[in-house]
Amino acid sequence: MSNYSTENLRTVALVGHGGAGKTSLIEAMLMRTGAIAECGSIEKGTTVCDNDPQEKAVGHSLRTAVVHLDTAMPDLTPVRVHVIDTPGYPDYVGQALSALDAVKNVVVVIDAAKGIELMTRRMMKWAGRGGHCRMIVINKIDAEGVDLPKLLTELKEAFGDGVLPINLPAKGMTRVIDCFDRDTGESDIMTVSDVHRAFIERVVEVDDATMEKYLEEGDADPSTLHAPITKALREGHIIPVCFTSAKNLIGIRDLIKVIIRHMPAPVEANAAPFVDAQGNPVHIAPDPDQPVIARVFKVVSDPFVGKIGVFRVHRGRIKAGTELYAGDAKKPFKVVHPLLLQGKNTADTDELHAGDIGALSKVDDLYYGCVLHSEPADAGIVLPRPPYPRPMFGLAIEPARRGDESRMGEVLQKMLAEDPTLAVDHDAQLNETVLRGLTEMHVRTVLERMKDQFKLEVTTSAPSVPYRETIGAAAEGHARHKKQTGGAGQFGEVFLKVEPLPRGAGFEFVDRVKGGVIPFNLIPAVEKGVREVLATGYMAGYPITDIRVTVYDGKSHPVDSKEVAFVAAGRKAMLDALAKAQPQILEPIVEIAVSAPESTMGAITGDIAARRGQVQGTDNLAPGVMEIKALVPLSELTGYAARLHALTQGAGAFTMDLADYHTVPAQKAQELASHYQRKDEED
Repeated sequence: MSNYSTENLRTVALVGHGGAGKTSLIEAMLMRTGAIAECGSIEKGTTVCDNDPQEKAVGHSLRTAVVHLDTAMPDLTPVRVHVIDTPGYPDYVGQALSALDAVKNVVVVIDAAKGIELMTRRMMKWAGRGGHCRMIVINKIDAEGVDLPKLLTELKEAFGDGVLPINLPAKGMTRVIDCFDRDTGESDIMTVSDVHRAFIERVVEVDDATMEKYLEEGDADPSTLHAPITKALREGHIIPVCFTSAKNLIGIRDLIKVIIRHMPAPVEANAAPFVDAQGNPVHIAPDPDQPVIARVFKVVSDPFVGKIGVFRVHRGRIKAGTELYAGDAKKPFKVVHPLLLQGKNTADTDELHAGDIGALSKVDDLYYGCVLHSEPADAGIVLPRPPYPRPMFGLAIEPARRGDESRMGEVLQKMLAEDPTLAVDHDAQLNETVLRGLTEMHVRTVLERMKDQFKLEVTTSAPSVPYRETIGAAAEGHARHKKQTGGAGQFGEVFLKVEPLPRGAGFEFVDRVKGGVIPFNLIPAVEKGVREVLATGYMAGYPITDIRVTVYDGKSHPVDSKEVAFVAAGRKAMLDALAKAQPQILEPIVEIAVSAPESTMGAITGDIAARRGQVQGTDNLAPGVMEIKALVPLSELTGYAARLHALTQGAGAFTMDLADYHTVPAQKAQELASHYQRKDEED
């Protein structure tokens, strides 16, 4: 298989709301470049990207998929374009965000009839924050009732004056006409000359010399504007708009041409923000002749094939025989077969260059986010994780069959390796394992995959709410532990002070003991006793947080003072202090973003208020569609997905993310405390 130099590679992620046509658009691009003979069908489950049985069943993407296009166009050097297809529904946004780690060019796909939807806004925002070059594709331009001029106005209002068409629909929405190279022609919606001029003027603004020349001559040769346009894209100064109909193959060649001609190659794009072990920025230039730096952005655990790690090569070359380290591993592994991906299919390749996206199979050391490197000195280099939404929706799970406990743990680890927005919590006190995701649909999809692919069935139930405890005031505690049983006795005495810390600060332990009244080697025993109380709680059995504990005095015995005595004394002194420190129970508060038809807003806000929620604001997403942001206690959101479905006749959707922990109302605190019996220590 032929290789492409770094200069002739492009990496692009297609993002946007579900149903906008990303997967169909990739099918059309694959067919236009000769990779497939005909376009597959989402309805029939025959597309290259949506190849998983689950995806075929639901009719939309659940995970990212990678393909490559080998393009050859007149007057253009052959280019390989790596394209990542991403899920479009908020339930699976973690997969879409992980794709941004591997590219610097993002194509936001919009359904021409539906306009700006929830994920359109979010992906535009996230891509902009990440320094990605952005382009918008308006798909389904030949659908009924489409108002393209209005949509362009809405896009400009939403995302700035840099949103400008680079081509336009023509001949009754059956083709598109280029507006970059030419300033004449007939368009269906706007004047070609006006669009051409507006685009060129926006491009030349980023370069003083080019701008001066343009003002002198009154025009600019488009063939001389490659550097300014890539700079404008990198700075977010321009966001080109293309028009397509994937279903009818309209504008597909034009889109490919814009990508290979204008979207920056790896050597031109903004560098990925790598840092070293100390957190200092490290510039990784895409030089194929330097030591390898690659980063894994996707892991697939297949019960038959094993683990597959998908990565972007940021520097160097990878070929058979290359020795690579995974993260901080001490021993390297040898690359056997570097792979190119085409959906679920893989093909051996001779070499992967800086800028390529490739894969390795059956390497157990690979995990999401790990950096592959050929030099041991590069072990500390990482690419920090973006701020993913936190997984807040949880289901308590246990194996349906006895004896599957350890196997459930193994399968859960495989699921966690694939999805950065999954988490597993285990409460030892309750012996409860909770699988958490972004939404109920997200978690149910994972459980379904565990059943279908790994033949592991689990039972589910509502999980315990992750309450916390804290204190509202400073207080002092004292305890003496003394025990004599005929032989060696136990003696330990502890004085300590507790103080509240700001929310989210966690726990601090401070040793202020002077004069050796508590031997230095027994201070850890005091801390152990304190931590035992922190873990089991004081009021209602929930972990205690946001507290500083200072041990400042005590007494010891030269014979009877031992670790067990000071563990007990530390525990009792802590309980004594907590009793005086205005103990409180905290509950998790989540920010929910609900998108729904405008006509249902009254019912939704009323329901949020009934759940002790506070509406923070509203936003217009599209004509007739609004988004409500609100703060709601997590405990009040049980069954919310079903309730929202009922209120909106299935048209509503929501996401949630942890906002903060707040003190529960007094009545709720009493209720929670009434179910807890603390076993206080006695002398």
